[in-house]
Amino acid sequence: MEYRKVGKSGLRISELSLGSWLTFGAQLDIENAREAMRRAYREGINFFDNAEAYASGMSESMMGEILKEFKREEVVVSTKIFWGGNKPNQKGLSRKHLLEGTWNSLKRLQLSYVDLLYAHRPDPETPMEEVVLAMDYIVRNGLAFYWGTSEWSAGELEEAHRVAEKLNAIHPVVEQPQYNLLSRERVEKEYLPLYEKYGMGLTVWSPLASGLLTGKYNDGIPQDSRLARFPGLKKHLEENGMLSKENLEKVGKLANVAKELGIGLPQLALAWILKNENVSSVILGVSRVEQLEENLKALEAKEKLTDEVMKEIESII
Repeated sequence: MEYRKVGKSGLRISELSLGSWLTFGAQLDIENAREAMRRAYREGINFFDNAEAYASGMSESMMGEILKEFKREEVVVSTKIFWGGNKPNQKGLSRKHLLEGTWNSLKRLQLSYVDLLYAHRPDPETPMEEVVLAMDYIVRNGLAFYWGTSEWSAGELEEAHRVAEKLNAIHPVVEQPQYNLLSRERVEKEYLPLYEKYGMGLTVWSPLASGLLTGKYNDGIPQDSRLARFPGLKKHLEENGMLSKENLEKVGKLANVAKELGIGLPQLALAWILKNENVSSVILGVSRVEQLEENLKALEAKEKLTDEVMKEIESII
């Protein structure tokens, strides 16, 4: 396991990490979640990702119980604030919700601080000065060590850095975007100027495109699959074209490349992301410990993705 720096910060996290979206509290009960985290830790994973919105807080509560088994200084824990409830001040990035949301998340996680705190989405209704100063307060008061963003545009990130510079406030150090073989534009083009200019790190989500890059949906949607269980996710993928015939054909060709290399398609997809030096960590989401074990094989698969293989993959996608 390689431990990569989060942007220009001194924090080091495992190149593969474990997240809890759509799994903890939805597909995994407490015991299966415990086994997944134990196995991840034994294999060198030190970064565990969460959010106040996941399973309406249950995901954080489950992770908090499990984290009691680990030495706090040996793990890196993150959570994200934006969707805390349905009342007027339980959503967004107002100073009130950022502070109260963070306090509530820490209670559920049974922690006095998280290592990384993300603004889960941009909030056009809250002034950037308010967001930056609230995050500055949170970090300076030890509720989080670093702050970052998730799915912010390059323009919004530029504004956050400008405001932080103007106010002498702590800058964001990390972004959490979607990134995989079929979703590349933001990470590879839009953010490109930001890596060197601000030293932003990336902890990327949906590395297997919600399971599309496992090949399981090439011949339809199995009844026990994630897309069958979460119709809203299926609708989202259909609306943004991810489930298009063109993409499914690409997945089929990628599967052939993986077969030639003697690895699984998920391992190829994960290893391809790990070849990107701007990526600090790839967040895995697993519904079974066996999935985690298969995904961890991507660490060995990295060496098989030579320049020639990377060119072949590029020609397909």
